[in-house]
Amino acid sequence: MTTFAIVGSGWRSEYFWRLAAALDGLTCVGVVSRRQQELPVPVHLSLDECLATTKPDFVVTSTPWGVTPGLIVDLVERGVPVLAETPPAPDLDGLRALWGKVGRSGLVQVAEQYTRMPSHAARVALVRSGVIGDPTRVDVSSTHQYHAVSLIRTLLGVGRGPVEVRAVRTTAPLADPISRDGWADPVEVKQATTTIGTLAFDGGGFGLYDFTDNQWHNQLLMRRLLVRGTTGELRDHEVVRLAGERTIVRTEVVRRQTGYDLDLDGFDTDHITFGSDVLYRNPFQGRRWNDEEIAIATLLQDMAAWVSDSGPEPYPLADGVHDHRVALAVEEAADTGSAVRVGDEPWR
Repeated sequence: MTTFAIVGSGWRSEYFWRLAAALDGLTCVGVVSRRQQELPVPVHLSLDECLATTKPDFVVTSTPWGVTPGLIVDLVERGVPVLAETPPAPDLDGLRALWGKVGRSGLVQVAEQYTRMPSHAARVALVRSGVIGDPTRVDVSSTHQYHAVSLIRTLLGVGRGPVEVRAVRTTAPLADPISRDGWADPVEVKQATTTIGTLAFDGGGFGLYDFTDNQWHNQLLMRRLLVRGTTGELRDHEVVRLAGERTIVRTEVVRRQTGYDLDLDGFDTDHITFGSDVLYRNPFQGRRWNDEEIAIATLLQDMAAWVSDSGPEPYPLADGVHDHRVALAVEEAADTGSAVRVGDEPWR
């Protein structure tokens, strides 16, 4: 049995203790909160009390950006493995300072879940299979900052090396019908800002970053993901590729979702296929979890495997720091109108 505690009791924290309750071999033993409250797990008013009482195998830091770096350092100094919510520090100075203090400790992972979402995990598997040759370009228009950079780097298969970033912003009116708080009533047309960035990686590989305000929730905005390879291209859920001499074929990436029409098995994700090849199979079938829940549950299991020396690092601090460093460069390039060079950093 692997145990963990959580620092923070906000809406993100709830994912961790709720999902852990449904997982075998993983238990949330406590939450650190600034105030006493009724939760399905024990609540502690201080980190000292929590660690002394529960002795967890690792701690999830689900805290505001400005609080997280100091908390990570505190836990590392106590010898406690950490799964830090994104990003691990808010700005470049903070990222460098955090790395200088704990980067070599080998105790810090970052809670980046996007590549573990079923559709993205299937895409990663397809690209790595070589179906479209060697990936050369990735376009992401669905999520922002470090999440998008993580997807771009993972799908390209590039490391934490130098990259040149350029970016622009545009503003245009756009209806905003739904947010995290729910449906707008009435729907208003508001000014929405779009940031478009290009990432040119040394040694090859190109990324296109495209994000519009509230794109996570605004269903009027199509999510778009493209991976171009040397012998084909993946666009969202379709692949075009060179299958042989004078032979170009198109094949859909198909998600089998139960619960539609007369399917009485209940609404759930089953698997994702490319032709007869299974790219992804839901490890939590029967839980009726959405993609975010599946991804976070997978991340928790990966973290548990790592702390017990039975699995690789889920997403090491070096990757989390680097991806946010590149995301900050996108914002800087958009602010200044000039190219920003992300050079060699100590975490490379």
